[in-house]
Amino acid sequence: MATAHLSPALAVSSSRHPTSKHGQPPVLAQPGGTAVLRSCSLPLSSRLAASGRGGWRLAAAVEPRTAQQEEAEAEASSRLVLVVGGTGGVGQLLVASLLSRKIKTRLLIRNPEKAASLFGKQDGSVLQVYEADTRNADALNPEMFEGVTHVICTTGTTAFPSKRWDGDNTPERVDWDGVRNFVSAMPQTVKRLVLVSSIGVTKYNEIPWSIMNLFGVLKYKKMAEDFVRNSGIPFTIIRPGRLTDGPYTSYDLNTLVKATAGERRAVEIGQGDKLVGEASRLVVAEACIQALDIESTQGKIYEISSVKGEGPGSDQEKWKQLFAAAESN
Repeated sequence: MATAHLSPALAVSSSRHPTSKHGQPPVLAQPGGTAVLRSCSLPLSSRLAASGRGGWRLAAAVEPRTAQQEEAEAEASSRLVLVVGGTGGVGQLLVASLLSRKIKTRLLIRNPEKAASLFGKQDGSVLQVYEADTRNADALNPEMFEGVTHVICTTGTTAFPSKRWDGDNTPERVDWDGVRNFVSAMPQTVKRLVLVSSIGVTKYNEIPWSIMNLFGVLKYKKMAEDFVRNSGIPFTIIRPGRLTDGPYTSYDLNTLVKATAGERRAVEIGQGDKLVGEASRLVVAEACIQALDIESTQGKIYEISSVKGEGPGSDQEKWKQLFAAAESN
């Protein structure tokens, strides 16, 4: 049985088992079922500002709060988001953004010390860290899911053999076994599961996707998608293009909340696995968070990429337009 305890830095639960390794801008319809939104938005760095050593705050907090903002804060306080893969390239940015929104977050990761170095000292009412390896089904105790309302999974490894494969960290073990294990352990009470997958998963036997799939990464991601779709848990699947802007693995929270997507802030969303291109990790992280609140994304799969131009930032209405336009094409 796992034991849980809170510390001034992080709430850590250790489950040790042996492992086996942001009027409205126009939405432009594009060919191939793709929606593109170009708008003027503040980068993440303009909305978040450093506040003392090791701390952060919302720059907009000095402005009067609207009823909508108060409602959003109330909603945020009632949820608990479990992030699987929270110290990876997308995961780090995702967690930093959840914390900036004052959304209670729980991390399920192999190395709690890495979370402490990335996110600093956080009260247990804000950030909790549970130690577990999703590749080991026996390490996933029901306690880890207690109170969880939403889940976002950003786990992954490299498509080709690399140092990241050390310790049985292959696509089969991470993208298939890991996802299958934690989804199987999840309670049916979870309101939404958002899974980060990849473009090209339905075409892994076709050139050029078959090259990327030489070691099975696209095949195993598609198997994981199918398992999620058949799990009975409300889901949204995000398939990004080749990831850019990062990873930010060696940075701390202050760096993460000030990260921007450079010039590639315009967002393209499509369906049917027709979209190609690159996707900013910041855009992917924001898409995952937006999917938690946009009801129309439930049970849907979206491809996403980012191109030069201004994008939706964290504006939920603009994201709603993007998702809706992708579905209408």
